[in-house]
Amino acid sequence: QPSGRAVGARGSRPSTPRRAPQCWEVREHNSSEWCHFIRSNPDCRLDGGFLDYLDGVFCVFPPRLLPLAVTLYALWLLYLFIILGVTAEKFFCPNLSAISTNLKLSHNVAVFSLTSPLHGVTFLAFGNGAPDVFSAVVAFSDPRTAGLAIGAIFGAGVFVTTVVAGGIALVKPFTAASRPFLRDIIFYMVAVFLTFVVLYLGRIRLGEALGYLGLYVFYVLTVVLCTWIHRRQRGDGLAPPGAWEPEMPTDVEEPEPSSTNSGDYGEEYRPLLPSRESSLRILTSALSPLDYRKWRRKPWYWRLFKAFRVPVELVLLLTVPVVDPDKDDLNWKRPLNCLHILTSPLLCVLTLKSGAYGLYQIQGIFPVWALVTLVASALALIIFITTSNEEPPKYHCVFAFLGFLASAMWINAAATELVNILRTLGIIFQLSNTVLGLTLLAWGNSIGDTFSDLTMARQGYPRMAFSACFGGIIFNILVGVGLGCLLQMTSSQPLVKLEPDSPLVWVLAGALGLSLVFSLVTVPAQCFQLGQPYGVCLIASYLLFLCVALLTEFRVIHFSTP
Repeated sequence: QPSGRAVGARGSRPSTPRRAPQCWEVREHNSSEWCHFIRSNPDCRLDGGFLDYLDGVFCVFPPRLLPLAVTLYALWLLYLFIILGVTAEKFFCPNLSAISTNLKLSHNVAVFSLTSPLHGVTFLAFGNGAPDVFSAVVAFSDPRTAGLAIGAIFGAGVFVTTVVAGGIALVKPFTAASRPFLRDIIFYMVAVFLTFVVLYLGRIRLGEALGYLGLYVFYVLTVVLCTWIHRRQRGDGLAPPGAWEPEMPTDVEEPEPSSTNSGDYGEEYRPLLPSRESSLRILTSALSPLDYRKWRRKPWYWRLFKAFRVPVELVLLLTVPVVDPDKDDLNWKRPLNCLHILTSPLLCVLTLKSGAYGLYQIQGIFPVWALVTLVASALALIIFITTSNEEPPKYHCVFAFLGFLASAMWINAAATELVNILRTLGIIFQLSNTVLGLTLLAWGNSIGDTFSDLTMARQGYPRMAFSACFGGIIFNILVGVGLGCLLQMTSSQPLVKLEPDSPLVWVLAGALGLSLVFSLVTVPAQCFQLGQPYGVCLIASYLLFLCVALLTEFRVIHFSTP
């Protein structure tokens, strides 16, 4: 009898293990089971972040109020984009500029300004692309959201190279700089091809991730070398502007006045005669994000948008110092900067790993945040006693590094919430991460560049704006993919799996490749003179791509995946 049971066991078909339910299947269950499904399914756990959006929408809100929850999440999503934009523009970029000035990174070239090639393709590119890179790093940290990163990087590439570039040509026809254009588009095509190969293989190894970063270093060196050769050829002088537009015929543009976070706060109304102000008055004026005279001159829509930004700017002013090398006092605000000695380190420990390190208790008794508070308070008191309101200390440049770190932590925290809420919306509407990345995340991260580039073109600098279209996205794809995957690798597993969650990835890669080939062929064919027909074709191609992408997502069009 025992042997018969053994034979029967060997002869029976092995039972296949049940597939673990995916989180997006929650909407297929009865609404009364949503909360239990979300809390019991490991696939529904959001890594990082301060808020559990899935638990909120499926457990806190009753099913009949699901539209209200989605509306609130959409508004919070828009506000997260505002936080990312304000932090990068007013705090991250100015501190990067101050760091590069203190390190004298731009003094090895002829132009002593923010438009030097080395500065433009490293620090300035990092500042402008910080939201994209941080979002990619956060998305790559979880295999379930890697599609968001791929969709956002490719989607932003398609959007910028078609809609933004086409809009510039529509706003102001111009002659593109031939050598910089060809250099940038060839490098970008190589980066897109590498990403296509990585997606086809389904994984990226350590050498390939380092190859992304190495390619960007090679691109930076190429930009510097090409600029140096061009300056040698023209005798280190500025070429006269052509008849087509009032610009230099290279990718090195005229310097523009730089602005920092205090530029909006009454700087133009500085009194003619300096006066001694009390520390309390300095603190209150430095913490005011509004210039009331400017407020009265602006239209209603500017005031409305500013009203949404004020809470963000106030919190950032409290926690992030900004150093301005262009000011006589380097933007030294003694009481506020001493307060930053306390708030910035607290911000860093309380946002790192969503506060896990800050709340950790030493020996199970004393929390880390309390230790940081004690040390920072003592250091702030010493600095306040040993400095004056009128003259910044010699070590004031250290505040630029502190501000850079604090603003980076703000961007990382906002990017983590952004990725989590996008994944939540994808689960609610049963959408793939790729379509969310190429639409919401790509549009949100690109909207600031879109307005700045189109404004630059209307002001008479379309060539500079057009160059920014290709130069910025090279940084985003090479550093975003390379650094994002490199940070997720460990010594035991030196690879990251990149398995496309939708056939839409291949549509996206194909559309980006076609748009680049189109520009590579048509721009030289037009002798680099770009006008309205070129812009109309680019925008029409993006609308066509968007239609195909949405039809693919909703399975109206079927593609066989590799």
